[in-house]
Amino acid sequence: MVFSSLLFVFPFLTANLLSQLLIQSPRKKNAAMLVFSLIFYSWSGPRYLILLVGMTLICYLGARTIETSPNKRLHLWITVGLCLLILGIFKYTGFFLSNIQSIFGVPEVIPRIVLPIGISFYTFQLISYVVDVYRGEVEAQKEYWMLLLYASLFHQCIAGPIVRYQDIRDDILRRRVTANEISKGISRFTVGLAKKAILANGCAAVADSLLAVSENELAALPSLGVFLGACAYTLQIYLDFSAYSDMAIGMGLMCGFHYKENFNYPYVSDSVTEFWRRWHISLSSFFRDYVYIPLGGSRCSRGRQIFNLFVVWGLTGLWHGASWNFVLWGLYYGVLLCLERYVLADTLERMNAALRHVVVMLLVIFGWILFKFTDIHMLGTALKSLFGLNHNGFGGAAVAMTFKNNVFFLIFCVIAVTPAGTYLRRILQNLSKRGGALYWLNAAWEAVHPAVLLILSAMALAGNSYNPFLYFQF
Repeated sequence: MVFSSLLFVFPFLTANLLSQLLIQSPRKKNAAMLVFSLIFYSWSGPRYLILLVGMTLICYLGARTIETSPNKRLHLWITVGLCLLILGIFKYTGFFLSNIQSIFGVPEVIPRIVLPIGISFYTFQLISYVVDVYRGEVEAQKEYWMLLLYASLFHQCIAGPIVRYQDIRDDILRRRVTANEISKGISRFTVGLAKKAILANGCAAVADSLLAVSENELAALPSLGVFLGACAYTLQIYLDFSAYSDMAIGMGLMCGFHYKENFNYPYVSDSVTEFWRRWHISLSSFFRDYVYIPLGGSRCSRGRQIFNLFVVWGLTGLWHGASWNFVLWGLYYGVLLCLERYVLADTLERMNAALRHVVVMLLVIFGWILFKFTDIHMLGTALKSLFGLNHNGFGGAAVAMTFKNNVFFLIFCVIAVTPAGTYLRRILQNLSKRGGALYWLNAAWEAVHPAVLLILSAMALAGNSYNPFLYFQF
């Protein structure tokens, strides 16, 4: 079950919200939320619920032991090590064995291990909880089922954001829901749903028509075709990822949970550093606080700083998927950040801001090409076509037709990934304070737009079976 499905939006979410509205006791609210979360997670495979329950138990016992043991560091390493071992077995066994097989010819048969959905998200959440207990930043949860609720909350369990226990501990224990937050939550959820069902899925159709093809078709694609496909994928991946965060934040508000922002219009950035401050903020902050800073961060020699950066970005790439293209994508950003920080800082400072933005966006688009193709041969073919090495020319009638058929939709999506809509809404709200027709126009929009977006999204989902889920690899 995914957020962008009619089954989730109407029967499941409606029942969940009613349970939270009708039940008054905080403990009973939490019990109901846990039941809904476990049903949601087990929908795609009940057997993997055992893994979530078991890993939570390991971290529950580990944190309780860390809090009372004189040898806290040993128990921290054991607990975190077990979590990473489980993640590694399920996510990376096939990847490592296939690489060993390609070098040494063994093993003859590589076991096919199905990746439990969302395992990277809830593993990192549990690790952050255990580390924070070790650091004394939060008390260990005394009740196992409450920690299981934190790990399994269906709002963000399978698609993020990565939520730290200390950020929602008070919400779990004694949350209160106000009418204003419910209203904001409904608005945020419907915006995210429309962003996914209408915009992201539409961009996915354009990107896949050009890039999700056979290797021969990709080799025959002209440079402009690859670039157009990459631009559509660039829009898709932001609209898709941020849409799920919007929906998670919105559902949280409707139930009294306050999740932090996970995306902040990264495509307006004029530096790679700024891009990563705005993109997948919960993941970036996790690697900063639990990997980069413990390694020494920037409080060491330049050589060690560069080493720390490459460790972080290699792991960031590997977190996204068990494939060399993700490692390459992560190291690509490690190189860019090192160049930006240590080599080109003065040059970039003197460069025109608009030009810097164009350069950053070209680098980001190229990075998404690396991210898109898990097959290295397909990636090589795409790059050859992009740079004209397959001798297919720059454009073509088919590419031009694809662009013409989708130009207005893509322009709308470009606007949607900027703060333009937020600025316009803020201006309207400020003007409406003066009263008159603008006040009523703003009031009508605030009241009507969630229903309009919900209806449009439902129509898009009901009339289109194409609803890709990008989080399966996480």
